[in-house]
Amino acid sequence: MTNSTDSPARTGRAAGKRERLMAAAAQVLYEQGVERTTIADIARAADVPVGNVYYYFKTKDELVEAALSEHTTHLKALTDRLDQLPDPRERLKGLVEAWVGQRDTAARYGCPAGTLAVELGKRTDGGLDPAVGHVIRRLLAWVEQQYRRMGLADPEGLALTLVGAYQGMSLLSNALRDPEIMTREGARLTRWLDTLT
Repeated sequence: MTNSTDSPARTGRAAGKRERLMAAAAQVLYEQGVERTTIADIARAADVPVGNVYYYFKTKDELVEAALSEHTTHLKALTDRLDQLPDPRERLKGLVEAWVGQRDTAARYGCPAGTLAVELGKRTDGGLDPAVGHVIRRLLAWVEQQYRRMGLADPEGLALTLVGAYQGMSLLSNALRDPEIMTREGARLTRWLDTLT
């Protein structure tokens, strides 16, 4: 006798709902912010009944963690793709190009991890601060690794400079609702990368 809840079709649907909820959480929290987003908003975006959300995620904070996990997954996919390029300088330039490619979204909402970091940093419980920091640290570590492969001095400082420039151009683009800030500053970063020896 088998348990019908363990059937492959049912398991696949459950995994699909969880994945849809994670993707919806990442998108809706990014667009609306943590405080303005309700579990119902995420359920609606995932096309999942609200009551089903609690089967996968007991609290809104668990959905925030799921969104951060999605951001980590997206970052890993991007860096994996960039790692296929043979030259670390070209990888960094590809990263800048990817950032600029998101200029319209950045102008509207800012950087996904950066905006969550700022919002969660204002909460008094501080419970999710390390989780959002993990996403940014992962990016910093990858960028630092590229500078190390280039044989440059102070790869950690250079990584902070590049990621900080991205956060700044995302913030300004968002604050001024001007995607061309990302275009101009991205071109400046690309030229800067070409000067590093």
